[in-house]
Amino acid sequence: MRVLINQVQEGCILTEDVLGLSNQPIIKKNTVITDELLYILKVYLVEEVEVAGMLENGEPFNPVQLQNSEAKNEIPLIASYISAAENFKKEFSLWQTGSSIDINKIFSIMIPLIEEINFFPSSEIFQINHLSTDKDYISKHAVAVGMLSAFIGRKLNYSKSDIVQLAVGGALCDAGMAKVEPSLLEKASHLNYHEKEEIKRHPEYSLQMVQHLAILKDEVKSAIYEHHERLDGSGYPKGKSGKLISSYGKIFAVADAFHAMNSNRSYRRKYSPYQVLELMLEDYFGQYDLLSIKTLANGILHYSIDSTVKLSNGQLAKIIFIDESAPTRPLIKMISTDEILSLKNNRHLYIEEVMDYYI
Repeated sequence: MRVLINQVQEGCILTEDVLGLSNQPIIKKNTVITDELLYILKVYLVEEVEVAGMLENGEPFNPVQLQNSEAKNEIPLIASYISAAENFKKEFSLWQTGSSIDINKIFSIMIPLIEEINFFPSSEIFQINHLSTDKDYISKHAVAVGMLSAFIGRKLNYSKSDIVQLAVGGALCDAGMAKVEPSLLEKASHLNYHEKEEIKRHPEYSLQMVQHLAILKDEVKSAIYEHHERLDGSGYPKGKSGKLISSYGKIFAVADAFHAMNSNRSYRRKYSPYQVLELMLEDYFGQYDLLSIKTLANGILHYSIDSTVKLSNGQLAKIIFIDESAPTRPLIKMISTDEILSLKNNRHLYIEEVMDYYI
């Protein structure tokens, strides 16, 4: 819906980029409005913006002076994700009080979401990184892992029933966090050794919580337990390696790590999706399933020669050559200076976002 700037409130979600006089985005779509961002919009004399019909907390947005008939019926994927995360948060809160998993609730949260994904371009799912904040991290992370796992499964031609299992199982990987002391989950500083060891027990807790759920395949239950295992044996809880890790477990590991690194945490900044891909392919090579990573990459690396990208230093550039051996580090031409740079030789720079849709 299009609303006046004085109708916008904290928690609103932009559904279109807000462009400045130079036709460059001031604030990008799918961004959650804060008081600071609202101030920036007013500084730039923005009069109207497009926002979702739902706030970041999952509540409906009903701006004053606007009739309900003016609102769009369609809920964008990003708003559906927020709604799913809000519903998941309610279930997680029940688990923290000792309640068992209501698996039908988790299916009802995840199935409509993964069905909706089919109607959006592959790259759209990765826009959830704009909402990857500390607030409600566990519920947002859980839903994101389910979405990404289902995405990988669909691209690998898994059956529809297996894709559903991946979505639900992925969302339940961190269910065991409900059995961890809440103060540890909320701690803003780095954890000490004993606190880390307690957090590392969450796969065991998750397995205990899903063990009785007949509707989940045994392989999915095992994979939930394995989602922190690594192919080189460096993971936990059992230090499994290679073929000892199930195919579902390999997918969950990639989806979980990708979204975790793509999220802001109190103790570190988040990385862009492109930088996460690079880390997983290079710095952590040998730890994660290469096929699953490349499947994610095919959904993210949708730029081509002549595409405009935003770099980590805020500058814009045109892609002039893509090296298949290093797709996240193409040869680029700076728009402001016409300078030609190889991102392979300038490791301090990386692609932040593809701008073709916004310019």
